Amino acid sequence: MTTAAAPSPTIASYARDFDELKKSRGGDASPLLASLRERAWSEFERLGFPTTRRGNELWKYTDLRRLDSEAFTRVSADSIGDITAETIRERSPWSDDWHTAVVIDGQFVSALSRNLSVEGLSISELVQSAADDGQSVDLALGKLAVIEGNPFVALNTALFESGVLICVADGAEIERPVHVLNLFTDGADNRAFYPRTLLQAGANSNVTVIESFVSLGAGPQLVAPVFEIALGSGSHVRHCRVQLENDRSVHLGTTRVDLPANSEFNSTTFATGPAIGRNDVHTRLSGEGAACTLHGLYITNGSSHQDNEISTTHEKPHGTSHQYYKGILAGKSRAVFSGKVLVKPGAMKTVAQQKDLNLLLSRGVEIDTKPSLEIYADDVKCAHGATAGHVDPNMLFYLLSRGVSHHEAAKMLIIGFASEIVDEFEPAPLREYLYRKLEQIVPELESEGIL
Repeated sequence: MTTAAAPSPTIASYARDFDELKKSRGGDASPLLASLRERAWSEFERLGFPTTRRGNELWKYTDLRRLDSEAFTRVSADSIGDITAETIRERSPWSDDWHTAVVIDGQFVSALSRNLSVEGLSISELVQSAADDGQSVDLALGKLAVIEGNPFVALNTALFESGVLICVADGAEIERPVHVLNLFTDGADNRAFYPRTLLQAGANSNVTVIESFVSLGAGPQLVAPVFEIALGSGSHVRHCRVQLENDRSVHLGTTRVDLPANSEFNSTTFATGPAIGRNDVHTRLSGEGAACTLHGLYITNGSSHQDNEISTTHEKPHGTSHQYYKGILAGKSRAVFSGKVLVKPGAMKTVAQQKDLNLLLSRGVEIDTKPSLEIYADDVKCAHGATAGHVDPNMLFYLLSRGVSHHEAAKMLIIGFASEIVDEFEPAPLREYLYRKLEQIVPELESEGIL
């Protein structure tokens, strides 16, 4: 549980953002959303930023004192610059065939979005949908990503201005991927963005969702996104998360997923870039026979820091979960993998696996890896493990002895290690885009490493 923190001197700037948001909107048209915002702000004021790491297990290995000394200001809708479709295609994962919701600086931009509606699928702006359709959105929003005890969910809930709502009808088979593309423009000042996405997948539906975060500039930024995913019974959601932000950014992402009976959620993440990054994912297998796969690749270099807080709760029998993450670390960077599987009483016949593998390219890197199992049921199969090691010198020598250049040998070893995860990304244009990004990163990793 997150412990309350002493008030930060920067909290006042976020309080001004909260007051300005209420004035600019004239209050939310949805009473339930307005009430949720007020409760969220009160909770954030109570908690503050989790800068005290001693006794706070959730943030033990991640230093957020920067947030106490630097205030990040919310970007209003009227400050968004002109972004062309050509710029988006050049700088981000893109396909004209996808159902794409373009979000710029936290604002849903329908003019740049594509294919927002097809039989069985609707994509719309979240806050307006809450105003128009009250009950169905209001009753789902904030139910998975609870504000209590989570300062960044509370901050996002209080300050998000737009958002994306994805609704998949019962039994719908959505053939083309849904892409929520979060773009962040450049700015001289510290700027804060609060993307919010809610996915409601109907019973026995099938959909692939791509969630990407791309910096268009080099300015310092705070990105605190929240993604709530509510599956219906027997539904199947494929989730691809791509985090490509600049090296001055702070990314603190939260994903919450509920899996009822016989539903399946498969997620693969690719993360690189920010000064401080955190991917906080919790999947709740609330129904019998639910299945969950969480895989990911994280790449750190320079002085960057990537934290993976991955947890799965099994509540019913015959559930299956698999956590598998790989890290590539160079320079003086640091990474964290905290994986947890909780098997509650009565969740018999659970099968759960955890694994975290790390390739260390430099002597100055540090990885804190902590897979854990907490089991309160009989007749289960659970296992976990973690490794960290440098490149095998014999393998490198073998490649060099066969006439492969040092650069190409390093490239082969790094991409070979990463490919197991990258190959999982679907569809093919996204996978090809990530391989191009990986090849661009390799020279920097090699220059900072000991290969």
